[in-house]
Amino acid sequence: MSLFDRNGPGRRGPAELVPTVDDLEYVRAHFGKPGRNAVVMTMGALHEGHATLIRAARERVGKDGFVVVTVFVNPLQFGAGEDLDRYPRTLDADLELASANGASAVFAPSADEVYPGGQPQVRITAGPMGDLLEGASRPGHFDGVLTVVAKLLHLTQPDLAFFGEKDAQQLAVIRRMARDLNFPVEIVGVPTVRETDGLALSSRNRYLSARERQTALALSRALFAARDRLAAQEALHARAAALPGAQGRAETRAEALSRLGEARAAADAHAVAQASDGGGAEAVRAAARTVLDVAAKAEPPLVLDYLALIDPADFTEVEDTHRGDAILALAARVGTTRLIDNIPLTFGAQGAAT
Repeated sequence: MSLFDRNGPGRRGPAELVPTVDDLEYVRAHFGKPGRNAVVMTMGALHEGHATLIRAARERVGKDGFVVVTVFVNPLQFGAGEDLDRYPRTLDADLELASANGASAVFAPSADEVYPGGQPQVRITAGPMGDLLEGASRPGHFDGVLTVVAKLLHLTQPDLAFFGEKDAQQLAVIRRMARDLNFPVEIVGVPTVRETDGLALSSRNRYLSARERQTALALSRALFAARDRLAAQEALHARAAALPGAQGRAETRAEALSRLGEARAAADAHAVAQASDGGGAEAVRAAARTVLDVAAKAEPPLVLDYLALIDPADFTEVEDTHRGDAILALAARVGTTRLIDNIPLTFGAQGAAT
């Protein structure tokens, strides 16, 4: 029985395609569940990353909750020369994937439906955080994102909204908007989904040729190299701190390790000490840069836009003595395709556990 059978109570089956605001209001009013309504916002071309978001939403609201997936290629967040016109549009496949993963409805409006009368004159601005990194590379991008997210939150009226952590800065500015403007919704981040070779899932991956894809793998490899470098230095600090006579200084730990004959470990600990007395943020950045420098010489080359180790609270670069959570984020072009990726890191995790 269809959600649009307005003579009956309706029963959730395959996700219904909802093309208009009026239809969305109808299904929300008749089939929404107080306290158990969720939204997953997408621009379509759905893949396993989106499927993971939909499944997470379904799990949170339960089998009888209401999950709406929005499919809308938002023109406000594309700048001049970006890929608005060629952005993939695969609505039939999107509807099938959404249905298979627990969506109740797919709201897929036209631009005229979302912005009647043309692009809105009043928009939400992202503030200082929106001018950094992605915002610096794509001026006005986050203003466009927040404007459409705010509008879709009003239209769908969810209790929970799910976004991928791959777009870390986007998630951060959305959370800030919801907090600053008192949106009555919980913003839920879902970890990045990767393909078997490590490449973060993205609708833009389909643009890559086979050779470009091989170069693009440097993004995730750089992040993993940085993660491994941090894990190694955290382990060194923890081991050195446990040695008899260690006084808590990185130099003392290196000397203690050397006395035990662990020359390589001592060299690593000393390098960490030189980079930062117990911080090592620059060593982590350097590990990622080494991988990216090699990819810059590949054919086709990787053209780095930015590599930043930032505080998740405000997306400013962390100091070398940083302790606590951080995000290592990067963006690069391979051929004509621009890709982003990031990985969460925690500095001082070993020390906190001891």
